[in-house]
Amino acid sequence: MRSLILFISCIFYASAADLVLRNGKIVTLDPSRPQASAIAIAGGKIVALGSNEDVAREIQPRTNAIDLRGRLAVPGFIESHAHFTEIGQSKIQLDLTAARTWDDIVAMVATAAKKARRGEWILGRGWHQEKWDRRPVPEVRGFPVHTGLSRVSPDNPVLLEHVSGHAVFVNAAALARAGISAATPDPAGGQILKDSSGQPTGLLNEAAQQLARSALERDLDRRSAAEKNLEAERVIDLAAQECLSKGITSFEDAGSPPEVIERLRRRAERGTLPIRMSVMLRTSNDGFRNWIAAHPGRLIGIADNRLTVRAIKRYMDGALGLRGAWLLEPYSDLPSSTGLNVESLADIEQTANIAIANGYQLATHAIGDRAVRETLNLYQRVFAANPGKADLRWRIEHAQNISPADISRFAQLGVIAAMQGIHATSDAPMVIPRLGPKRAEEEAYVWRSLLNTGAHISNGTDAPVEDVSPIQCFYASVTRRTKTGETFFPGQKMTRMEALRSYTVEGAYATFEENLKGALKPGMLGDVTVLSKDILTVADDQILSTQVDYTVVGGKVVYER
Repeated sequence: MRSLILFISCIFYASAADLVLRNGKIVTLDPSRPQASAIAIAGGKIVALGSNEDVAREIQPRTNAIDLRGRLAVPGFIESHAHFTEIGQSKIQLDLTAARTWDDIVAMVATAAKKARRGEWILGRGWHQEKWDRRPVPEVRGFPVHTGLSRVSPDNPVLLEHVSGHAVFVNAAALARAGISAATPDPAGGQILKDSSGQPTGLLNEAAQQLARSALERDLDRRSAAEKNLEAERVIDLAAQECLSKGITSFEDAGSPPEVIERLRRRAERGTLPIRMSVMLRTSNDGFRNWIAAHPGRLIGIADNRLTVRAIKRYMDGALGLRGAWLLEPYSDLPSSTGLNVESLADIEQTANIAIANGYQLATHAIGDRAVRETLNLYQRVFAANPGKADLRWRIEHAQNISPADISRFAQLGVIAAMQGIHATSDAPMVIPRLGPKRAEEEAYVWRSLLNTGAHISNGTDAPVEDVSPIQCFYASVTRRTKTGETFFPGQKMTRMEALRSYTVEGAYATFEENLKGALKPGMLGDVTVLSKDILTVADDQILSTQVDYTVVGGKVVYER
């Protein structure tokens, strides 16, 4: 009799939910049931959704039952374009984002140099010359000259990454370590900014930054294998913690090399990757072929949907702030330049042909209107040459400036615009100087124009370029309001529901995972974000004070405020 009771008890408890959220406003983004009060998750997936009474039977003694007290719960946020390991790395470098002047940065480096070992590199990220309170003195094209930096750190090479990741600023010691002098020519797709006498200022734009990065990598390679491994694992942990604390349950990484992906795969298979990852491969065409040969059938949903690799990343141009975005017409504030094409069209087209033959997405960084047009043209050629291929969902990453003639082509070609709402309000002060008022209004961050054509827009932050916070990006998407209170071309706003969809349903669609996540309904992954305020109804000025109270991945609370 005792055995029978134990058997019945095991069956009874096996059907219990692992997690129940009740007494909430659960916005599902499932058209068949848009809203519910309670949700139950078991075995990593949603098993029940409805009223509190509907879900009550799923609660057993071992169930983690959380009373939401009316709070908003939504499908777990999906970060659709950011740089995962760089978020972690930014946590162990100098944070330059708060600097108001170049002098502030020089002072931060001076403090770090006093603590550093002789010859040790000093690293930082986050500066942006357009966001300083005053121009540096001396300066070339609005950028500083390395003399002050070299004076406070004569014995330590310094490498400071622009917030966009598309340039670095270095001191004299780093220039020497990299072998850069007045005689060094610009590499293809890059620029060594020089002063009127021909001397390097310290700014290395686009491909030129690799000269200094290679020197840094040579020095870092001298560390022991144990030291390298410890830092690499710490970077993943720091990035995951940051994302989960912001309500992100899935992360689309915008380009990592094979060795990073393999490390993420090992973490996923060990059960120590707490966030879902969809990673774009970043490698050469030969590296792409080698990857395909080593991974036939792609990596899709491995380790309980913790890791997917089915896309490859390429770069058509650079960043607008550095005048590296490739434009159809010259920059308004630098008429001698139309920006940079940083990777050759022929090379990217070869990538496209490899991708379409092997079932991979191509995700191309394109910020300027010329870069966007060239990317759309390339995609159209490849699609036309492969008429049997359908539902490809190739992507343009950023798509910040689009010629009006090209806006409708996204929907026509089925190309996803992987945009970042926060960039519009963050970049707003420099957009009109760079493009001029007419081009800025017609082309810059045209979310409404794209949505009106039926295009798919997935949202993100490009972190660590911006804070990885979906709340800040949501606010920018629905208000277009800058830090000074101005509204940046308000006709291009998203509605609140559109912005929420761009962070959930559309993020899932962008990685072919819309049947797994992005909405809340039985059978889908139990990924949920609970917020302190209802961002769908509160006043605009209340959105930014909203906090993440719970982040749930696969029915497990992985972050609690």
